[in-house]
Amino acid sequence: MLRVYTARILWGGNMKTVMADSIQQRINGLDWGKMQQQLWNSGYSLTEPVLSRTECAELIGMYPDDKRFRSHINMAQHRFGSGDYKYFAHPLPEIIADLRTDTYHHLAPVANEWNEALGVQSRFPAEHANLLKLCAAHGQIKPTPLLLHYEAGDYNCLHQDLYGEIAFPLQATVFLSRRDEDYTGGESVLVEQQPRAQSKAEVIAPHQGQMLIFTTRCRPVKGTRGYYRVSVRHGVSRVRSGVRFTLGVIFHDAA
Repeated sequence: MLRVYTARILWGGNMKTVMADSIQQRINGLDWGKMQQQLWNSGYSLTEPVLSRTECAELIGMYPDDKRFRSHINMAQHRFGSGDYKYFAHPLPEIIADLRTDTYHHLAPVANEWNEALGVQSRFPAEHANLLKLCAAHGQIKPTPLLLHYEAGDYNCLHQDLYGEIAFPLQATVFLSRRDEDYTGGESVLVEQQPRAQSKAEVIAPHQGQMLIFTTRCRPVKGTRGYYRVSVRHGVSRVRSGVRFTLGVIFHDAA
């Protein structure tokens, strides 16, 4: 059954009315040519808003309901940072399953081009359902989408979300809270480590409803002798005030 959405979406502090019949149509309506080029050039791309304020609030409202989740992680206990997050259990909320499936469809060609550039023989399937089957064949059956919760003073150390032998090279974060209204600080941080060079950081502060797509582990960068591998880690700077919620969309499952 086709879900119907009418979204009033926050963009730059102003409300716009965006009509979209489904998550699939919203994702398909993004400028993927431009975004795929940005992924090649810089390893990340920030979309226009893909969720409404109401949808963001609905996802945040799921956080206290432990029945929806398979695991609750306190970052400080594991020295990951400060704050906490919860991994969703099956079945995933429909809006998250749709985001995961429809976004993957546009990212699989980039992932395969990256593997080709880096001389990696394996290729990722065109459809997300087949990626999940590949994960299951390697013992990775736990869902990885998660809600992350930060309050004043919290942060997330630089890391990579791998979870097993099968690791899709791109992932996404959807921003559920309103920057400068619900929280301050808490910028997304991407750090690249190029061979024999200093690390390079990107700091990104999206608006509510936007989706940041970025490198999971490494990406190809073209040099004078062809492409070479650049390692990427991501994290969150310290939240200065308020409460920050995000949705993590990781395309491979966990062992």
